[in-house]
Amino acid sequence: MMRSSCVVLTALVALAAYYIYIPLPSSVSDPWKLMLLDATFRSAQQLETGSQWKLLSSQSNLIHYLGLSHHLLTLNFIIISVGKKSAWSSAQVKVTDTDFDGVEVRVFEGPPKPEEPLKRSVVYIHGGGWALGSAKIKYYDELCMEMAEELNAVIVSVEYRLVPKVCFPEQIHDVVRATKYFLQPEVLQKYSVDPGRIGISGDSAGGNLAAVLCQQFSQDVNLKKKLKVQALIYPVLQALDFNTPSYQQNVNIPILPRHTMVKYWIEYFKGSYDFVQAMVVNNHTSLDEEEATALRAHLNWTSLLPASITKNYKPVVQTTGNARILQEIPQLLDARSAPLIADQEVLKHLPKTYILTCEHDVLRDDGIMYAKRLESADVEVTLDYFEDGFHGCMIFTRWPTNFAVGIRTKNSYIEWLDRNL
Repeated sequence: MMRSSCVVLTALVALAAYYIYIPLPSSVSDPWKLMLLDATFRSAQQLETGSQWKLLSSQSNLIHYLGLSHHLLTLNFIIISVGKKSAWSSAQVKVTDTDFDGVEVRVFEGPPKPEEPLKRSVVYIHGGGWALGSAKIKYYDELCMEMAEELNAVIVSVEYRLVPKVCFPEQIHDVVRATKYFLQPEVLQKYSVDPGRIGISGDSAGGNLAAVLCQQFSQDVNLKKKLKVQALIYPVLQALDFNTPSYQQNVNIPILPRHTMVKYWIEYFKGSYDFVQAMVVNNHTSLDEEEATALRAHLNWTSLLPASITKNYKPVVQTTGNARILQEIPQLLDARSAPLIADQEVLKHLPKTYILTCEHDVLRDDGIMYAKRLESADVEVTLDYFEDGFHGCMIFTRWPTNFAVGIRTKNSYIEWLDRNL
């Protein structure tokens, strides 16, 4: 009996190890933790696709009852159920849930200081592929709490609406509406915020929305000087080329493989999954698509990236592609979705910028190219690169998902804000 139990246990351990293990570059931070984190995400994604729910009728009925028929709704339900935090204030930071012009926000107010009656402020936009996450889950709650305390600042974390309930450009409208409301003199006065020391920031898809908002504000004469800095954390900046060196190098690296990023884009635009494979090989921006070809000049990575990044990678440019893609999803070529392709005239009016990039991230080169384009437009840029970083690492700083690079990226980010805001 004992021998049988040992055999079964050994087999289970072997199966678990087989499921968890994936080959990772030796330079990535805490590789076994990343494997476990990736296995957790894969399990949640497999759970929400339906096979497990079908086995358990009560849970399946619950999902149907809650109206979570879309797989992203189901996945986000799991994420928020596991990680949601109430608006809990500490001795140092006051936390309040409210709304700014109909958009939900969570406001973190740092401790008052008699010698500094007015505080600086950051409007923060969370990541999650425009579809997942929340300002109210622990990862973002803890980040904003720490920012408010360390910077003695007011942090406004925006709870914008998500895919599939709304799609592009509604997420942009939400963050713009909330930020404009916050920038009103009477609202800044209510929160004791210095109107000359306000920044916009976000990670991943939130970095995309922050960059888009900053570009829009820079073109509005009433808002041009309202934002002192923008801080973009591994931002999503373009959907024209899914074969930059970082997309090729990190095609299957957690927690954002290339296929997953392409699917997020398609969901954001309410497009068809039938286009995924064609977009992966850049069939949507082939040479016979004149508008796409002209815009790709703004992200010509052979000239925008250094040789240490381009290495031996070759551009993937199709002669002929699938014309249906741009016909059905013209938003792919809209600078409001892809701020990297904005005109130089727009870029030159942007504020001082911080861009954090990670080596093991499909989006690494988006950030590097944007930094290069901003520098060419005479914008002061800090490009903060982490050789052992991976996509999403900055929010993973607490046990059991505490990564060494997560702590270093967070500290570096907050230190830059402290010096420049």
